[in-house]
This record gives sequence, C-alpha cells and structure tokens, in this order.
Amino acid sequence: MYEKYVAQDIEKKWQTYWEESGVFKTEYDPSKEKYYVLEMFPYPSGNLHMGHVRNYSIGDVVARFKKMRGFNVLHPMGWDAFGMPAENAAIKNGVSPKDWTLDNIANMTRQQKELGLSYDWDREVATCKEDYYRWTQWIFQQFYKKGLAYKKEAKVNWCEHDHTVLANEQVIDGKCWRCDNDVVKKDLKQWFFKITDYADRLLDDLDTLDQWPDRVKAMQRNWIGRSEGTQFAFHVPKIDKSFEVYTTRIDTLFGVSYVVLAPEHPYVKELIQDASNKAELEAFIETLRNQSDIERTSTEAEKVGMFTGSYATHPITGKEVPIWIANYVLADYGTGAVMGVPAHDERDYTFAKKYDLPINWVIQNSAQDLDFASLDTAFTEDGVLVNSGDFSGKTSEEARQALGDYFTEQGTGRKTVNFRLRDWLISRQRYWGCPIPVVYCEKCGEQLVPEEQLPVKLPEDVSFDGGAISPLATSETFLNTTCPCCGGPARREIDTMDTFIDSSWYFLRYADARNDKEVFNKEIAKYWMNVDQYIGGIEHAILHLLYARFFVKVLNDIGLVEINEPFKALLTQGMVLKEGSKMSKSKGNVVSPEEIIAKYGADTARLFILFAAPVDRDLDWSDQGVEGSYRFLGRVWRIIDTYQQLGASGHHDSLSKDETALRRELHRAIKKVTEDLDGKFNFNTAISTVMELVNAMYQFKDSHDTVQSELAKELVEKLTLLLAPFVPHITEEIWHECGFEGSVHAASWPTYEESALVVDEVEVAVQVNGKVRDKLTVSVSLSKEELEAAAKALPRVQEFTEGKTVVKVIVVPKKLINIVVK
Repeated sequence: MYEKYVAQDIEKKWQTYWEESGVFKTEYDPSKEKYYVLEMFPYPSGNLHMGHVRNYSIGDVVARFKKMRGFNVLHPMGWDAFGMPAENAAIKNGVSPKDWTLDNIANMTRQQKELGLSYDWDREVATCKEDYYRWTQWIFQQFYKKGLAYKKEAKVNWCEHDHTVLANEQVIDGKCWRCDNDVVKKDLKQWFFKITDYADRLLDDLDTLDQWPDRVKAMQRNWIGRSEGTQFAFHVPKIDKSFEVYTTRIDTLFGVSYVVLAPEHPYVKELIQDASNKAELEAFIETLRNQSDIERTSTEAEKVGMFTGSYATHPITGKEVPIWIANYVLADYGTGAVMGVPAHDERDYTFAKKYDLPINWVIQNSAQDLDFASLDTAFTEDGVLVNSGDFSGKTSEEARQALGDYFTEQGTGRKTVNFRLRDWLISRQRYWGCPIPVVYCEKCGEQLVPEEQLPVKLPEDVSFDGGAISPLATSETFLNTTCPCCGGPARREIDTMDTFIDSSWYFLRYADARNDKEVFNKEIAKYWMNVDQYIGGIEHAILHLLYARFFVKVLNDIGLVEINEPFKALLTQGMVLKEGSKMSKSKGNVVSPEEIIAKYGADTARLFILFAAPVDRDLDWSDQGVEGSYRFLGRVWRIIDTYQQLGASGHHDSLSKDETALRRELHRAIKKVTEDLDGKFNFNTAISTVMELVNAMYQFKDSHDTVQSELAKELVEKLTLLLAPFVPHITEEIWHECGFEGSVHAASWPTYEESALVVDEVEVAVQVNGKVRDKLTVSVSLSKEELEAAAKALPRVQEFTEGKTVVKVIVVPKKLINIVVK
C-alpha cells in the first residue's frame, strides 16, 4: 500500500475499473431475490449540489449493502429532462433546448461517476429523448382510450403583449417574467387527466403504505381532501334558477345569513344585469378573475367581496338571503358557491364583521351555557341546535343525518362525498415537453395519432419569439399533417404535456429500458416492481408521489402491471444547510461538490454527509467535519497497513485475553452495523461503531508488539467490508492491495459469530452505601458469595467498612455490588 492515503491517486482508477468490468450491471434473473432501490432522478440543471450528493449517497449505501447481502439489486439513474429552464436558456442564450439539456446531462453524469455511485448506466433514461417520450405518448393514448384524458376550457395566464400563455411560475407579481407587462386570465381549451376517478383508491391505499413517513401520508390525505356532507340548492327567484352548495356542516343551515358565488359562476352575469353599480361589479369581477387561485385562497389573503344586489331563497325558512361574490370562492372547486354562516365559521365571521352582515347563532355547546352576546369569534365546534325550527334540540351529528335525509326526501339535495382533489391539468403551452399525440381534422374531429407513427417528434424549426400560443405553432412542418382517419389535411395539437407525466412512470421504464417493442415487458416489470426503497426530498410529497401512484393504478387497471403502489418504502432525506440556512447562490453559502471532491476525494464527501446527521434530519455543513472525515480515512489506511505487517509476522497460538477482547469488538461491530443498515438508515451510528472498532485496533497495537496472524487478517478483511458501502474507493484499493479476490463490492457481507460476543469477564462497580468506591474485574461465572467476598477484600472498600456493621449486600449480576453499612 502507499505510505499515505491520497484519494486522488486511487478514485479515478477504481471508477474506470467498475465501469469496464461491469460490477454494477444488473440482469433480469427470476431465480434471485431482487431489491430495487431508487433515488428520485434529477432535472439536468447543469451541476450537482450537496442535496444531490446526500440523496445519491444514501441510495448508494443501500444498494451496495443489499448487493453484498446477496440480492439482485436494481439501482438505476436517469434524467427528468423536459421543462422550462431549457426553454428559458434557449431564449436567453440562443441555444437549442436539446443541446443545452444534453450538455448538462453529460456534465452531471461525469459528476455522478466521480462520486463512485453504483448505477447500472446501461439503464439510463432521459425523458427528452425519443426512445422515452415515444412511450409517454403511448401511455397518454391508453389514458385517452380509457376515458381518462379529456379536453375542456380552463383559465390560463395570458400575456397580451407577447400574445402567449404563461405557466404560473412565469407570472411574477401579476406581470410577465419576460416583458414585465400585466398578465390576465383567459379561457383556453386544455387537456386534463381524470385523477378524480381514482380519489377513493388513492386515499384508501395510503393505509397500505406502512413504510412511508406519516407526514407524507398526512399531506396526501389533506390534498385529496375527502369529506362527507350534503349538497342542496338555493333558488334565485329573480332569474328562476337554482345553484347548488356543498357543506360538511349542514347542521348550521339555519345560521346562513348570506351566500357567495365565485366571480366566474355562470349566473353572475344575469344577477348583476340590473345592478345600479354594474360597472363597479364588473371591474371587481375582472380583478378577481386575473388573480391566481393560490392568491385568492391563501389563508393570508384578505377576504374581499361585493353584494350583487340579488337574493336567494333559504331552502327551509324561505327567507331572503343576499348573494355576494368574493375572492375566496373558486368556480372549479366544489360547486362554485358556498353558504355563509358567520356564527360558526371563522372565515365567514371575519367576512361578516367586515361587511356588517347578520350573525345568526344556531349551535349551542353541550352544556347549553354559551353567552352568544359576549362572543367575539365564531363557535366552530359541534353542539346542540338552537334557533333551528323543528331541528332544534338535536345534536350536530343527529342534525346532519336528519337534514341530509330531509333534502333527499324532498328531492332537492343529497348526502354526498366530496374531494378537494381536482382533475390534473396537463397542458403546457411550451416547446420543451412531450408532444401530445393528437391531431384535429375538420371532417373527423379529434383523432389519436396511430401507434405505429409514434413518437410525434419535437420539431427544431421553431421560434421562441412572442406572438404564438405555443412555439410549436411556429413550425409549419410540425403543425400541418394528415388525418389518420380520412387522409385529409389535419393540424397537430400544439400543447405539450406537464413534465410531471414524464416522472410518473420512469421507474417502470428502468426495469426494461432498452425495449423498443413495448413500453416494458410485463414479466420483467412484475419481477422488479414495486420499488423496494424510494429516496427523495419532502418537496415531492404531494404532486410527484401522488401522480406516480395514480399512474400505477391506471396501468394496473389496463393489465400492464400487477402492483397497486409504485413505492413500497419511502425515505424523505433532510436538506443540507450552511450556517443554518439553505444553500443558495444569492446567500453566497454554496459548497461545491466538485471542489470538495477535488480537495478531499469523493469518499470523504460521502462519509461526512452520511455521518454528520440522521438521514431524515437537516444537515449543517461543517468544514471541520469534512476535515475530520478525511483524517479518519487516513487512520483507516494506516491501521490496515499496520495490521497487514503485524499479521505477516504474527503468531499462530491461541488467542490471548486481549486478542479475544479485540475480536469481540470486531464481531460486536459487525452485529451493530448490520442491524443499523438492515431495513434502517442509521448510517451515522453505523459509522460511529466502525470508528470505535478502529480506535480499539489502535489501542491494541499501541500496547502489543504482535497479534495472531488469523485475527489480523480477519480484522483487515471485515473492517474493509464494513466500510465498503460508505467509502467505495478506499475500500476497493485496500481490498486489492491486501490480496483479496475480485471486487470488494461483489464480496459477501460479513456475519458475526455469537460465540465471539460471549464475555468471559465483566467489570463490576463496587459501592458502599450507594457510592462507587472501587471496581472489580471478575469472571462471569463467579458466584454471588465469591463476588461479595472479593468486594469486601478490596482495600479501598475496607476503608469505608472497617469498624462498621454490614447491614446487607445488594448484588446486580454483571453490573454492581452495593455494601450497606452503619
């Protein structure tokens, strides 16, 4: 071995060796037990950051450990390569999105290989390549045939100056990110996926995900938002029409003092037709329409509204109820109308106080002692109905049942289940995305592109200047085509798909990434799926994970997969911080992985990031911690070299007492590290255990001139194996230098011997009247009487017992003896 550990001398060598020898290449082999570990694939922004390093290092430890345990491990990597940044770069720098993306992929692939990650690069996918998005388009067609893909009008962000649609991310403070002109809302036909058809299954199956964080499951439950309530109608005499509302608190119906319609509600135009302040109302409506849904429904947003001048009729009392329009009601959420009950809803109470609307108290607490006149906030709990006609005296739960039954019997309403979840808008008016495989023929209407003509390829003769709804509309070669039905002229769909679609099935493509005949082979997918361990950031807890679950359920329904859930276990790793803050260029606190690797090597970067904090907690970067990790690897290097030399000249006698203790420390470490890695992510405590073993090896070396040869070899071999998943380069170098066969990463994980853990002697604390006065090292087989005699004979103990009477002796086996005197 080299005299000194220098990472730069060895890491490139072993990266080349692994690639050329195919150590991490994975084959489909049904005779072996499989393990599929996957980190969320990145957007190819150009450079890895420390968050990537942490994510990939965690997955790499799992993959290497499982491989050494005998599993057939699938550990792939790819690129979520479509998206806005590439298009923005094209506009800003005059380069094509394709070239920008592929250059970034090449650079980030190089960076990942420098980390020594154990990916099977033969399975690499990039969602922007035709051999991938061909099958994304094919999946879209299966959704379409199943009635799950449809087109309808929806509001979009529209820049009149550039004559283009903007994504929400491109609207900054209500203005276009490019020209800084005002953005308005405009109705355009958009494509949707009917995810709401799967709302119940997406919710119910969360209960099967017992290896997912409770926090993530709670976030998904909240997003799906299932509620049980009643839907019923308010009649509007002025226009002789009725509108429906949905509520989970029908028990508060008699407290309604106003109703609110969304400004986009189809009845609003008629309701304000004769209003004296019609112009003011129309201006208010236009203002609200041009606000984003997020702005309007934010808990921080001020609730604003206007009275339409029209009234609805209360469905039971027959009283007039004023109809308002307000920002907090959305046309495409629920029915687009809500009832206002200020006495029993915080939002409604605030709104009523602001606009001096009546507050009708109709729920009393169970003790019947609420003084309504003194309340300065809404009473939102269940209770007993008051001021509610024939329903007074019922509990809230009884009233919900009774009122639900009442509307059902009257034929004017029904008990129903509602969801917060909305259908998934997948249309994007961008270029750098997967084209939607649909054409429009004046004679035949909307038609799918025939499967044999897939993929519908992105054209390169596009313009990114303003003036078109989508850059695809600027390409005549793309736009004009032939109808697959009648052979006449047709026009292609110019929207592209939301990039979340690309990432909703990529884990399936990895199973059979080079198949050019089908999306994937069903038997191969059956073997590999589902993903045993998925690893990624908490920011993907809702959208990506929900969409991936939705896709798998649809693919299950059409017979492509047998699983119902894509990811068996989920780990959401913490962020990497610097001085308590998230790393960002604007804060000037970014630590470059490349700089760390260049200075210390990839193994040091990996070791620090795995040791510094539990994987699910945020990690604060520490330059001193990195230095410490580097020094530890130097200590490992030197102690391995020392024990190689000691072993070569060592004895072959039976183990001495100290050698037995050192071997016990080794097998204790094997047991603890195995437990920390097997189904757990206790990497920091596993590494700490290995550090303790290294310390024990140094302590033995410092006090002994020789060591049994077999023990020395065992220590070198097992220590190297224990460290291999964490620091792959240095362990590969040590493995080969010490003459072991093959790659350390193809070797079997060490097993501990129970017999080696048996302790012959223990240290026992000796107390007098509860205070420790001395310690004894004794045989574990020593009797209680013998232990008592040995303790009493200790000079230090006799100092505190001489001339006193021993009242009793308390013995805790293998731990302590307490002599009580007076």
